[in-house]
Amino acid sequence: QQLGEALQGHEYPVSSVAFSPDGTKIVSGSWDKTVRVWDTATGQQLGEALQGHEGPVNSVAFSPDGTKIVSGSWDKTVRVWDTATGQQLGEALQGHEDSVRSVAFSPDSTKIVSGSEDYTVRVWDTATGQQLGEALQGHESYVSSVAFSPDGTKIVSGSWDNTVRVWDTATGQQLGEALQGHEDPVSSVAFSPDGTKIVSGSWDNTVRVWDTATGQQLGEALQGHEDSVNSVAFSPDGTKIVSGSWDNTVRVWDTATGQQLGEALQGHGGSVSSVAFSPDGTKIVSG
Repeated sequence: QQLGEALQGHEYPVSSVAFSPDGTKIVSGSWDKTVRVWDTATGQQLGEALQGHEGPVNSVAFSPDGTKIVSGSWDKTVRVWDTATGQQLGEALQGHEDSVRSVAFSPDSTKIVSGSEDYTVRVWDTATGQQLGEALQGHESYVSSVAFSPDGTKIVSGSWDNTVRVWDTATGQQLGEALQGHEDPVSSVAFSPDGTKIVSGSWDNTVRVWDTATGQQLGEALQGHEDSVNSVAFSPDGTKIVSGSWDNTVRVWDTATGQQLGEALQGHGGSVSSVAFSPDGTKIVSG
């Protein structure tokens, strides 16, 4: 069941949503160029919209300590914000040569990873805003989604080249071969909480689970969505996967069996672009 009313305030489509680590806040990014923070319990917007991006916001995330928010935009920049004040921290992180599609913090909050339409993945120092090392290159099309492993030693990326790739955070080198199986662009990737699995969602309407160590697909593709899958995430205990799709639904899957759990979650009048579990695993937010 939907909890309360829809959170309204954005003037254009919502591209990305995430819970704060303590579950009390939700952050959203929108094509209206703003980032907004909401009270999970009341659904009320907290403070003013975070403004500074000169183009649509594609991706937002909280730092693991909850004190910062990172956002990536069509304006080719990554920006970091103070959760408490809503102020931008330092200058925009610049280096990408095209739209930034995805951003994430490392588990210790000291690094930010970004994926872009310039085909690269980049790692940044949160404190200084400086790029760390060279761009991670190998994808042959837009990088749509990036994430750190729970221990911070690896980065996973998904791309419109239909592949998932895993990288060594320290060296920037690709680990093993590209993970292949999707028949259309990969829209979203995430590590399981224990780091042993990767989940990916694709425009081929499927969700797939991979073994991080071997790069092999685990079991069959998770099928049920009737249109492109835009976003995937693991539950905090790793036993469930949530997916959001252009078919306007959110679905929950059993990680072990690949079976859909219950009916599709319906209520959105349009495409679901982003999904996430609350830290305690009892709630799902979708935008």
